[in-house]
Amino acid sequence: MAPRDRSRGRNVQIYDAKDHTSVLGGLILTNGVTNANLYSMIEIVVLFTTDFEIRDEGDTKIERNDDPLQPGVYYINAIGHFSVNDELWLVRTISHATGTRVRSFCDAVRSRDGRCVISGKKALGAYRDDWTGFEAAHVFPIAYEGHWIEHGYSRWITVQPQSGGTINSVQNGIMLNSIVHQLFDCYNLSINPDDSYKIVCFAEDGEGLAGKYLDQEFLDDPQRPVDQLLRWHFRQAVLANMRGAGEPRFEHDFPPGSDIVGDILDGPKSAERMEFELFNRLAAQVDYIKTGRDDSVIAAFIYKLILS
Repeated sequence: MAPRDRSRGRNVQIYDAKDHTSVLGGLILTNGVTNANLYSMIEIVVLFTTDFEIRDEGDTKIERNDDPLQPGVYYINAIGHFSVNDELWLVRTISHATGTRVRSFCDAVRSRDGRCVISGKKALGAYRDDWTGFEAAHVFPIAYEGHWIEHGYSRWITVQPQSGGTINSVQNGIMLNSIVHQLFDCYNLSINPDDSYKIVCFAEDGEGLAGKYLDQEFLDDPQRPVDQLLRWHFRQAVLANMRGAGEPRFEHDFPPGSDIVGDILDGPKSAERMEFELFNRLAAQVDYIKTGRDDSVIAAFIYKLILS
């Protein structure tokens, strides 16, 4: 199967005004995206050395305002040099926080939220500890704990978890219903903390969430996710969906008896995805251990985990 990038279905295309042949990126337009949002998202995808403006096909300047963005072709016009941002995008697929190391994380997120904080749907069975259809999601994925440690992301955490390291702080978690969790992990939607915590969808919005906002009750909670982590997730979503042709969409529905490892290795970004799948499972069970990639004992253990 050919890799499924994110360019299919785009109704917003972005070009360099000096080169109408090479697309710089694009977007599947959903409810709530404004002209100002387009400017701010382009500033994530593209690095500028001078001011810039955006013009449409009729050479009309698009003002940086709250008017709804319209489908169409847009051109970046800048006097100085600019280039596409090569910021690292971390491969991510659907994940579930299941394991001894994330138990206190799940409990803390459940206790704080009690509902899907994006859709607002309440976990009606929570009082009897029935969380069917609801999942505690990491904003920054636990699989990349090494990246978390290397870049000092723990400096943003003020609420220490009972166990599992700072990456498992309740400030790195949100309660989501199962469908929204998948969309969040796949970067099909995100939360923009710099636009009043607006929910931005980067694919067709089947849940009616695009353009809505997180509620004030959640925002007033001192233990809510920190803006820096929400901003990190939003940047990753923009890069995944808007830069160039976009990043691959990964198959995740493997029927019983499937050759999961073989399918992953035959797919796009196979090495990166394999690393994510393996360490996502490992990190939920044991504390982060810095080890060489040729460690055969660790490799054998996590190979078994991915098949579980």
